Amino acid sequence: MKRNARSFSIVISIVCIALFIVINFLTSKDFLWFIYPIFAILFYNANNYLRMTNNIQRFSLICTLLIICLIVINNYLLSPNCLWALYAAFPFLWWPIIMYAGEKARSLSFAIISSSIIIAYYIFLNINLSPDYAWSVYTTFALLWWPLNIYFYKKKSKLGFAITGSVLLTIFFITVNYISSPNTIWAVYPIFAVIWWPLSIYYFGSSAIKKKYKKSKISNEF
Repeated sequence: MKRNARSFSIVISIVCIALFIVINFLTSKDFLWFIYPIFAILFYNANNYLRMTNNIQRFSLICTLLIICLIVINNYLLSPNCLWALYAAFPFLWWPIIMYAGEKARSLSFAIISSSIIIAYYIFLNINLSPDYAWSVYTTFALLWWPLNIYFYKKKSKLGFAITGSVLLTIFFITVNYISSPNTIWAVYPIFAVIWWPLSIYYFGSSAIKKKYKKSKISNEF
């Protein structure tokens, strides 16, 4: 039964793909729009494959290849002079990598290695393809939160996470201020707001400890 359903799905998909290509070339040769319904059809078949095999790793790999192919084709057709596919396609590789890594993907070492590779990749693109503006500071800032979250989650230290996160945000705002508008010192305003994050965690944490201490003291008296 499953084999018949799979064969039927493949045949229908081939017929639809051929039909879209013929219609595209008969009606509008200047714009190759048939790639979009073909992508949807292939994605649908990949989803059927997942339901039949329950192999999430291979499904993620197939879908990632499809997405990257779509990005590259779009880049070539719409704006071949700008290699924006290099920026957009690379993060999708981590979907199958995480799926194949399994439980190891939750480890701190995996987060550090993965974030370091992605940070280095975008810094390389920034330096070699668009050196006019240091935009890689934004990708670096976003990716640093990955290992930070895992580290402090395992340590169960909300205050440590708040302090480290505040320092990271402060450095980020100062850096963006310097590279974007060095003549206007605006970073002090968001930094002032960020300071309240660790202060509030410390205050509520200490007040909770005091309440527990008072309750234990009262219970001991009785």
